[in-house]
Amino acid sequence: MNTQEFIQIRRFIVKLGKMLHKYGTPAFRLEAYLLEVSSYLGVHASFIATPTSIIFVIWSDKHEDEYNHAARLQPGDLDMSALSLTDELANELLSGKVSLTEADKRLDTINAMPSPYGKLVTGCGFALATGSFSMLMGASLAEILWTSLLGIVAYLWVLWSQRSKRVNLMLEPVTSFVAGILACAISRYFDPGINIPLMVLSSVIVLVPGLALTMGLAELSSRNLVSGTARIMDAIMQLFKLYFGAFLGVAVGFSLFGQNEYFPAPSLPYWATWLAVGLLCFALVPIFRTRIKHIPWAFVSAFIAYGVTVYSSIYMDQTFGTFLGAFALGAFANVFTRIANQPSTIVAMHGLIVLVPGSKTYIGLNSFISGQDFVQADHVGQEVFLIFMSLLAGLIFANVVMPTKKAL
Repeated sequence: MNTQEFIQIRRFIVKLGKMLHKYGTPAFRLEAYLLEVSSYLGVHASFIATPTSIIFVIWSDKHEDEYNHAARLQPGDLDMSALSLTDELANELLSGKVSLTEADKRLDTINAMPSPYGKLVTGCGFALATGSFSMLMGASLAEILWTSLLGIVAYLWVLWSQRSKRVNLMLEPVTSFVAGILACAISRYFDPGINIPLMVLSSVIVLVPGLALTMGLAELSSRNLVSGTARIMDAIMQLFKLYFGAFLGVAVGFSLFGQNEYFPAPSLPYWATWLAVGLLCFALVPIFRTRIKHIPWAFVSAFIAYGVTVYSSIYMDQTFGTFLGAFALGAFANVFTRIANQPSTIVAMHGLIVLVPGSKTYIGLNSFISGQDFVQADHVGQEVFLIFMSLLAGLIFANVVMPTKKAL
């Protein structure tokens, strides 16, 4: 291998690693995938990835050429479309269908691609996600509609944060603060007796770091200690900021519009929870930027995860039900990888979103600080911990029984 070829290979590996980090790939998957690519390209390499940085060490067979690169990066956001296209490009390169020069150019094209669904569709996705989550939490029809409107307001803040660094730094507390004030105004002038805390939680549920907590614990279980600890602490801080903003917003709202007396309204029938799962999964398509050809797989993964968990919880403890749901989800995601030759993350995230106890973490924080429950939640702290552990165990066992063929 001559020096020019080595430079071309390491430039591609560095760019690939930064892009996969940008798309929210967990550290242990990112490092394993880059090692596979490096081996195929004929170089030796070592990588250290964290939520905010990545270090590359690349060298040729006899150490004629060596290269070190450290990059400070922002925490990545889930982008299933770009992740899928990047993986397809890497597969074409490794199979010899495209040259390294062409692959490098196509990486730039993928990196510059906007969301395939546009801002309007993504905004509707936010509204549908917040409304369907409140439906899962047992909200009334009126509360579901109001929560959907608050979800649109949350999306407007997300759009602003993409243009302003200052807004991006305070996105979580400001969004929940505004949601708290608006919920109090709604209860004063339009719909007295609504469940304000539930509406505020549902309106910011897209920002609640349940997936980040799960990914952090998964990284810790794979011995990626630095990355896992950093991701968990970042998720905890996001949770604190969300709760502080909501607490302050509701307090200001009560001082401006008066106290709200909650009157429980009739919830929707049981079948509505299954409808809510489907609507939530559909809403996550533009939010996660899932490609159209993967939508059926995403729907099936969500219903498998939720259905197995619900029906197994009828006959055994809920914690074991969550374990079975995560096991079924992990096995299905690995089957998807074998059939579609795409990263299992693409469909697994849609199923995980209905299993991760991010909302219960928020509820537990509210119960701990205020001493009040806005939904029925006994022993919520213990339940959250057990559910997290069951999720991890289920996914680990699924990888043992049905091994994946891809590192991603």
